[in-house]
Amino acid sequence: MARVKDLLNKPVIQKLINRDSKQPFTWSETIYFGNSIKEQFRSPTNELVGIFGRLDAWHSMAIAQKELKLTLPEFIETDQPLLEAKDLFHVLLPTPVPYDVALHKESNFIFLTGANMAGKSTFIKAVGDAVFLAHVGMGVPASHMKLSLFDGLLSNINVVDNIIKGESYFFNEVQRIKNTILKINDGRKWLVLIDELFKGTNVQDAMKCSLTVIKGLIKIKNSLFILSTHLYEIGEELKQHPNISFRYFETAVEEEQLSFSYQLKEGISNDRLGYLILKREKVVSLLEQL
Repeated sequence: MARVKDLLNKPVIQKLINRDSKQPFTWSETIYFGNSIKEQFRSPTNELVGIFGRLDAWHSMAIAQKELKLTLPEFIETDQPLLEAKDLFHVLLPTPVPYDVALHKESNFIFLTGANMAGKSTFIKAVGDAVFLAHVGMGVPASHMKLSLFDGLLSNINVVDNIIKGESYFFNEVQRIKNTILKINDGRKWLVLIDELFKGTNVQDAMKCSLTVIKGLIKIKNSLFILSTHLYEIGEELKQHPNISFRYFETAVEEEQLSFSYQLKEGISNDRLGYLILKREKVVSLLEQL
């Protein structure tokens, strides 16, 4: 209050208060008041702008929480990583299918399989979005969510090549994994999301590289991992590791028509639907007519 009174007692403010408000500002008055306010009130003006910015952000967050039916998460004070969510969904989907997900020290790695378009990437992004929203003080897209405070979130999604630098897609995949390992090997709690690991190389190389990376990552107990892949063949070799849980999205095929339930189920999918999609979209028939 004292600070407000000091501001009101400034000569330029007094001159504004005592001025006839019915008279339009002259050019000289505009310049005088504009320069005076700019020089004398720069700091409090910037402070007010910051306050209004925060209020606007909080108001937007409150509206989003109400309209999207978000719920406040429960943070658990623990030295071990933890993430449990019930009825988790992706906020951008108009009619989302909810998931239940649980990751903790004893089961800190989800090996995720499923056909193209089955829902793997959407699930990974839904988890990442929810954890990020929780850490910025927002509600989360779930009926209930309990988690530890993470030190960071890393994603290996939408990796691209770099023509200018002469870097291939696979090379950038390797670099992204390398940087991830360097970051998370520090004893802190991380959430690591990897979508379609090593799809930039041939199948045999991809399987060997994926197994090597996964067997290395599961040694890191202070972080949580979700990794999606089409390489379901490597799942059998990974079943000997108790901290890996296997989840998949199923696809039903009836008369060459695909049906996706988007339900997260326990197990490994061996669906191979690439050729079927190619045929369904008339690409095969177009090629046959050439």
